[in-house]
Amino acid sequence: MSKIIVITGASDGIGRAGARKLRADGHTVVVVGRSPQKTEAVAQELGCDHFVADFSRFDDVRRLAGELRSVYPQIDVLVNNAGGVFGDPARTVDGFEKTLQVNHLSPFLLTNLLMDNLLAGGASVIQTSSVGSKLFGHIDVDDLNNDRKYSPNKAYGDTKLMNILFTKGLHERFHAEGLSAAAFHPGAIRSSFASDTTSGMRFVYGTALGRLFLASPDKGAAPMVWLAEGTPGTDWQSGEYYEKDKPARRPNPQIYDEALIARLWERSAEMVALTTV
Repeated sequence: MSKIIVITGASDGIGRAGARKLRADGHTVVVVGRSPQKTEAVAQELGCDHFVADFSRFDDVRRLAGELRSVYPQIDVLVNNAGGVFGDPARTVDGFEKTLQVNHLSPFLLTNLLMDNLLAGGASVIQTSSVGSKLFGHIDVDDLNNDRKYSPNKAYGDTKLMNILFTKGLHERFHAEGLSAAAFHPGAIRSSFASDTTSGMRFVYGTALGRLFLASPDKGAAPMVWLAEGTPGTDWQSGEYYEKDKPARRPNPQIYDEALIARLWERSAEMVALTTV
C-alpha cells in the first residue's frame, strides 16, 4: 500500500538514500532539507515535492509545519532524520545550543505541530537515533544546553538519547489514538556527517582511511525503510529503539526512566513555546 512519507534531512546521506528507495517502492515521498539546491536536486531526481527549512530556526520549522499541513491533510509516516554533530558551543537565534535545537527541539516541535495530520493517517513517527545515545549520552533536564559540561560528543549523544525518549513519549501519549513511534540506529555510514565539527568523529567520517570501514548510505537507510514500510504491531513494536531490525540489546538505561521521559517532554514543550502538551 502506498504511503505519504515525509523525510527531513533528505538532501544527503541516509535521508536521501531512504527517499530514493521509498520512492522506487511506489510511495509518495516528501523531501525536506536545509540546502535549497541539494533538496531541489533530490526532489527533481525523484519527481516528488520538496520543502526547505533550517532546523536551527524555529520560525522555519513553524513555516514548514504550516506548509505541510496545508498540502498533506493526512501524513502516514514522518521520518525525523535531520541532525548532526557540531563543533564549539554555539547558540541559535532562538537562544538554544545548536545541537539541542537541530537534533531534538525542532523535530519535537515539528511533530507536535503536525499531530492532527499524523493522527488522521494513523501515522508512524520514526526517529534517526544513534549508538551515540549510549556511548556519550546522559541527560540532565536542568541543563539540556550542556552549559556546565559541553563537548561535541556529549551534546550529540544527549540529543540522540532524547530522540529515543521522545519516541517513548509519543508512544505513551498518542498510541491509543493510533499513532506509532520507533527510533533506530543506522550504523556508521559514509556521508558528510561530522564534517563541520571539532569532535573526534570527524576523523572517522572525514578521512579516506576511516571511510573504508563505513557502510553505504543505502545500508544505513535500510532500517528507516523497513520501519516506514512496515506495519506497527506486526513488523515492529511502537515505542522501541531498534538496532538493525531488532530492539537494542543494551541501550542507555535512561530510556527506561518514565519520570525522565515525562520531564523531558514538559521541558521541551516549554522551550519551544508549545501551548498544548
